[in-house]
Amino acid sequence: MNKAKISSEKSVPASSRTLSLLSQLEKINVGSVSGEPDNARYVTSKILHMVQSQEKTRKEITSKGSTGIDVILSTLENTRDLQTILNILNILIEVVSVGGGRRASVIVTKGGTQILLQLLLTASKDCPPNEELMVLLHTLLAKIGQKDKKIGMKARITGVLSTSLNLVKHNLQNHRLVLPCLQVLRVYSTNSVNAVSLGKNGVVELLFKIIGPFSKKNTSLIKVALDTLAALLKSKTNARRAVDRGYVQVLLTIYIDWHHHDGRHRYMLIRKGVLQCIKSVTNIKLGRKAFLDANGMKILYNTSQECLAVRTLDPLVNTSSLIMRKCFPKNRLPLPTIKSAFHFQLPVIPASGPVAQLYSLPPDVDDVVDESDDNDDAEIETETEAETETEIDDDKDQHFKNDDIETDINKLKPRRELGRSMEELKMYEQFFPELSENFQELDLVSKERKPFAPDANMSRPIVVPTASEENSAEVNPSTKGVALKVCSPLLAEGYNRRPVFLGLPKKDNVKDSNLHQENDEKNMLPSSQCLSQEIVKGLDRISLQNNEKSDQYYGTGCVVKKESKANPTTLACSKSCDHVSPCGGSLFEGPSVQLGKLCCTGVDSEEEGDSSSSGEHVMLQVSDVSPVHDCDLYLEIVKNTKSIPDYSEVAYPDYFGHIPPPFKEPILERPYGVQRTKICQDIERLIYQNDIIDRVVYDLDNLSCSVPEEADVLKFNSKFESGNLRKVIQIRKNEYDLILNSDINSNHYHQWFYFEVSGMKTGIGYRFNIINCEKSNSQFNYGMQPLMYSVQEALHSRPCWTRVGRDICYYKNHFSRSSIAAGGQKGKSYYTITFTVTFRHKDDVCYFAYHYPYTYTTLKMHLKKLESMHNPQQIYFRQDVLCETLAGNSCPLVTITAMPESNYYEHISQFRNRPYIFLSARVHPGETNASWVMKGTLEYLMSNSPNAQCLRESYIFKIIPMLNPDGVINGNHRCSLSGEDLNRQWQNPNPDLHPTIYHAKGLLQYLAAINRLPLVYCDYHGHSRKKNVFMYGCSIKETMWHTSVNAATCGLTEDPSYRVLPKILSQTAPAFCMGSCSFVVEKSKESTARVVVWREIGVQRSYTMESTLCGCDQGKYKC
Repeated sequence: MNKAKISSEKSVPASSRTLSLLSQLEKINVGSVSGEPDNARYVTSKILHMVQSQEKTRKEITSKGSTGIDVILSTLENTRDLQTILNILNILIEVVSVGGGRRASVIVTKGGTQILLQLLLTASKDCPPNEELMVLLHTLLAKIGQKDKKIGMKARITGVLSTSLNLVKHNLQNHRLVLPCLQVLRVYSTNSVNAVSLGKNGVVELLFKIIGPFSKKNTSLIKVALDTLAALLKSKTNARRAVDRGYVQVLLTIYIDWHHHDGRHRYMLIRKGVLQCIKSVTNIKLGRKAFLDANGMKILYNTSQECLAVRTLDPLVNTSSLIMRKCFPKNRLPLPTIKSAFHFQLPVIPASGPVAQLYSLPPDVDDVVDESDDNDDAEIETETEAETETEIDDDKDQHFKNDDIETDINKLKPRRELGRSMEELKMYEQFFPELSENFQELDLVSKERKPFAPDANMSRPIVVPTASEENSAEVNPSTKGVALKVCSPLLAEGYNRRPVFLGLPKKDNVKDSNLHQENDEKNMLPSSQCLSQEIVKGLDRISLQNNEKSDQYYGTGCVVKKESKANPTTLACSKSCDHVSPCGGSLFEGPSVQLGKLCCTGVDSEEEGDSSSSGEHVMLQVSDVSPVHDCDLYLEIVKNTKSIPDYSEVAYPDYFGHIPPPFKEPILERPYGVQRTKICQDIERLIYQNDIIDRVVYDLDNLSCSVPEEADVLKFNSKFESGNLRKVIQIRKNEYDLILNSDINSNHYHQWFYFEVSGMKTGIGYRFNIINCEKSNSQFNYGMQPLMYSVQEALHSRPCWTRVGRDICYYKNHFSRSSIAAGGQKGKSYYTITFTVTFRHKDDVCYFAYHYPYTYTTLKMHLKKLESMHNPQQIYFRQDVLCETLAGNSCPLVTITAMPESNYYEHISQFRNRPYIFLSARVHPGETNASWVMKGTLEYLMSNSPNAQCLRESYIFKIIPMLNPDGVINGNHRCSLSGEDLNRQWQNPNPDLHPTIYHAKGLLQYLAAINRLPLVYCDYHGHSRKKNVFMYGCSIKETMWHTSVNAATCGLTEDPSYRVLPKILSQTAPAFCMGSCSFVVEKSKESTARVVVWREIGVQRSYTMESTLCGCDQGKYKC
């Protein structure tokens, strides 16, 4: 009767039929229908047929609000009829097979896992258990177990953990049953307790009976067995057991066999499964040792090299690379100590902190190598995933760690705490003479505004160290008619492309085209026109001089002359280079300051057939690169720059100056697989050790280290201001490992580099590996290139820093420091920057840098030139010495504003009451772009731009352009001579250890005490892992938004004007990115300038402005 009723429903729509069948099944569950087993069997079979044939039915059963799964699971739990159970299991398998993870999650949330486990326990008691039932149960558990994170614990509590294992043991030949059982064991093994328990019961040994040499039979079973084994071996207990039984060698043998026989690559998943097992077992130290003892490095290296030609085998190559990197023996850096090669005795030793810890370390503590079992596989895998060429911005500041966000409202609320009495702050009154100046001695009445028009010798363009587009600014009328004499066609073109800040007249298009033509012809000159090395060695004297003031050069020309009647500053050079110091002769009497190996450098001739005999004079005529660069002035100032190594050399780029390249430099497109290739080449060092030269060619720790005389060995140097190369080791004929010096009084902070290379040949690719970088990622992985300056190019009127290098990448290497040296934490691994360069000129002298160098001496020179160039009738410019640094260098303080219109009372009053804007930069020495941004700021404020004039008339600018002179001079990356990050000392600066911060904060405290709080405070920085320019500010509400605390319930009110300046910049500056800005206050930043000036001084608009070290990915400057 019931059957007839059901059959009559065939004409009903499918959805109604499904609901009807589920309704009948529900009635059977409550016992309201007679003949329950038969009816249940019939109804479930009908549902199974509909599920197998109609996707609509599967959706309806698992749709939101449907009770279908509840009814089916309830029936499964209550019925004892085998066929009904089999029908329901098939229904559930069909449901989850197509629907993916969501449908499996529905079954888990309805309690399906527990019901299935209980059914498995009951069925296992049958002797023998029903094979069909066991196959279906394990198949379903394997599918839904991936969505149930607690399935392992549930299985252990239910007591079915060994059920699947016993089935495998007793049915090894029954592949249909073993396969789903292994899948369930793999799911169980995600729980570490289960993995250990299963291992004790012999599951590892059992799996090695299933996997074996190459066979085309049962490949699905072997694949599942390998996946299960890989999951089990993640347990250290199981991994040790596998090592003890010699299974590492077995796995390698199996991998080789499959690799050799799988010629058509049909079984890549099995090969990868073997590698995953090796990867799991090498997570422990014993596993890595067993891998090395079994010659695993060479095996995986050779097999991965054979796979490189087939792109589809990249997963095998990547996994092999991960294993080899992990097993590469950890080494300490080849240094006597990782502490800096230079030492500075501090006047006071801090009681706590990194410096105190460094001083308390026992000797040679950094000789210990960390070989713990804890391997950060996740980090290595993330690096390898970078090969997909998609940039993952791992430094997005919009995603903060919850534990780093400041949630204490009392700490977030700004509070005016001067911390020093007015009597103490009175000392800073001397730095604010503009507040009391009456200008009575100056005749300012009826003075007309005069544009900023320096003399002709000074009217060259401001240099910006990046390529620039043509500027459409109007030409200043005061500079019209000024004669333009160009030393080089290329430079003329370059200057026409640069922005006009100081009224540079722009060339017409006709002359531009002529210059292009001349430049093209010049570039086509044959290399035979270069002077030979012997001719250069025979030069009696090389003189470097500035143009006379009567010559109004706008370009930088370095012209070779035989004679000159001028009396220039000269560089004496003997006829024989044997008597010349490695860095040249003395430039002047007094403190010895030298230039690089110019006299040993081949110089390209400007004229065909031009040569000099050994007795003639050669003049290198050098015109100023910009109005704020003066070669002679630089040499005079550098004599008073005090460095810890007592540098006596001057790098050519700092002496000559430079111009931006005359073209836009795009971000480098990274070749696919370059990181993997470089890692393989590093692994070759271990495998083929006889091919490694391993010769030290430069060493600060060994003063007796001789400079190699071989013609094919590069020569290195960094004994000049901001240089920081410590050691160079020749690895292969054209490959060198470079080690950077630690910040003084520190044992880390390596990222900034600046060094000199000479003795190169053309047509050869030289690989440079900087092996002790510390940051976990870098823009070098996303298109950034190192900078190079060629002296040969500079001598041909092309003094440019240019982006160079190919095959550039940044990756974790096998060098590390001990956990003790790392401050009690886990031993820290180092990273490698690697790049390959082919030089254009033989025996050139080239300089490499992380970013455009900007030395302390350069700053002093620029400030002096600006002071001499400004119009005192228009601009109030004052330069003071804020304090002396630990090394005795002065810290400049600059004041810029507009002169009052007259010395009448109202004009003087307006002058004194202008609001202050306080700017600072270069607290981190390695962020040289901060100094270039500050240089542009100073030059703009001193320019004759109407907007600049308006700013001067509206505000008084107090500027500290370099907060860390000692760090800049000595080539530090982040710290001062105290070994501390000065931007973490603002809360409680020590006047003896952090004088620049102490007095900078004192200036701000003084302004707060006299109720002249700055309108804006901005600290300029550089960012190594993000693109564009952006700001960090401080906001209570925006900080609260990132926590569970509701700002509204706290009664917080906040003026949103802190967003105004970033918003203005985003609308006016193409490089500025509002989306990268953040106004959240983190605990880790509570002692930075931005937070302290906001919280303690009370400046609401307190910012850190970050500028990229790489480039822009938006707007007109997008590369």
